[in-house]
Amino acid sequence: MSIIENHKTNGAAFCENPKLKARDVGVFYGEKQAIFDVSLDIGANEVIALIGPSGCGKSTFLRCLNRMNDTIDICQIRGEILLDGENIYDPKVDVVPLRARVGMVFQKPNPFPKSIYDNVAYGPRIHGLAHSRVDLDEIVEKSLQRAGLWNEVKDRLHSPGTGLSGGQQQRLCIARTIAVDPEVILMDEPCSALDPIATAKIEELIDELRENYTIAIVTHSMQQAARVSQRTAYFHLGQLIEVNPTDQVFTTPQHTLTEAYITGRFG
Repeated sequence: MSIIENHKTNGAAFCENPKLKARDVGVFYGEKQAIFDVSLDIGANEVIALIGPSGCGKSTFLRCLNRMNDTIDICQIRGEILLDGENIYDPKVDVVPLRARVGMVFQKPNPFPKSIYDNVAYGPRIHGLAHSRVDLDEIVEKSLQRAGLWNEVKDRLHSPGTGLSGGQQQRLCIARTIAVDPEVILMDEPCSALDPIATAKIEELIDELRENYTIAIVTHSMQQAARVSQRTAYFHLGQLIEVNPTDQVFTTPQHTLTEAYITGRFG
């Protein structure tokens, strides 16, 4: 299935209360174009799921939202991405505070080779968010509580984070992200390496975090997208094909490509 010429996204790509606004975003790796003119709003305190076949551009687009693609030398971004109305690709924008405001949780849990406590305390220390040990203790405890991990680790905070189970490590990484008080959390297939029980805990956590954060999640699991998100965006070969309320995408998709993907005809 080839790229659709002059494609216009189907459905409701824009929303009333956007936290992030992408406009005509294109991504190039050298000569190869990976994302084609994507325009999308991500609403405040919503969970939006980005779905589509492998290689469709959903993770590449997600990494545009906190300039993670800056770390790839041959990658070029065109268009605008606005966070609260400010273009994050403006040359004046410092990526360090940006990535504190727009945190990221990766596919594979990646705790630092430090204690559980120091994993969570790392960000607040480097960003100067704690003025005393008491402040730091409070941030660590609150972050671990929000990540649903406090009761499991409170008696071993100085044990290595790498000694936790896979699901616990991923919740530790979420706690580490929360600790710098972000506004947006990006999740790139956060449950792909986890068993069903650990996955259920992360999904429950995502639902709770939505009260305080805007969340964009890339997932290969359509069941997960249906469970955790309010809106779903379907990508195909670097193009944004359809964005609609999640229940609509999975019951009455507007585009034939979306329907073909969710019914398993390709992908």
